[in-house]
Amino acid sequence: MRRWMKILLAATFLLSTLAQAQAPLVLMTDFGLKDGAVSAMRGVAYSVDPKLTVSDLTHEIPDYDIWVGAYRLYQTADYWPKGTVFVSVVDPGVGTDRLSVVLKTRSGRYFVNPNNGLLTLIAERDGVAELRQIDEKRNRLPGSSESYTFHGRDVYAYTGARLASGKIRFDQVGPLLPASAVVRISYQKPEKVGNVLKGAVPVLDVQYGNVWTNIPKSLFDQLGIKTGEQVSIRIFKSGKQVDETVAPYVNTFGDVPEGQPLVYLNSLLSVSLAINMGSYAAKHKIESGSDWSVEVSRP
Repeated sequence: MRRWMKILLAATFLLSTLAQAQAPLVLMTDFGLKDGAVSAMRGVAYSVDPKLTVSDLTHEIPDYDIWVGAYRLYQTADYWPKGTVFVSVVDPGVGTDRLSVVLKTRSGRYFVNPNNGLLTLIAERDGVAELRQIDEKRNRLPGSSESYTFHGRDVYAYTGARLASGKIRFDQVGPLLPASAVVRISYQKPEKVGNVLKGAVPVLDVQYGNVWTNIPKSLFDQLGIKTGEQVSIRIFKSGKQVDETVAPYVNTFGDVPEGQPLVYLNSLLSVSLAINMGSYAAKHKIESGSDWSVEVSRP
């Protein structure tokens, strides 16, 4: 009886260990869903390990827009558990000499992607525990060596799946790189200059046309603006002012009449600008990106 109990305990421990070796695999691309590209990536992942949990962040990143990809990772990653592997493919330089890397953050998540700026905000917020170049001699889909334009399938999905499934350790990804090797995109970081807050318009709330900034609540609070008071927001493109509005700071959209502008804190607790039941971005011709900036102050 004791022998069977030992066997049962050993089997339970083994199953528990195998379960712990599994980590979620999350895919993000600018491929869209009109063809079979995303399905091919999923197929590669399941071929590595059919037991993997494969999820999608989004496949609707605007074509070649590395900055938006960087922000969507920043927006989402914190809500996934430690050990999650993110495979991100926004890769206008596919097949060139840009590096393919895996970054491990200090919070224990992994990011598999081209080193082209996609890691800008993740590296800044979460820190770089280690950065490794993908060794394509060891970590590339077998039989794909003559394919030069689909690294999302051949390199990133394959390597990410092997890492998430526990078939390779992080140190087996490839050679170690210095943290300083992470390619970063320049943008206006949030800061207080006198009585003015400066920041960027990193993305739009694309479904509704709300204008998001990267100015956090902690910085906004330094202006001492209370709910219901007016806020002045000026928006710039490449340093040239393109819009200015004064609107009340409120908790939610319905706190102002339909069609009226408002200032609120978005789901990331950052200052944002909207129109109740309308698109501020469309009405005022506002876009987003590393070359868009804002100034927030009292009127």
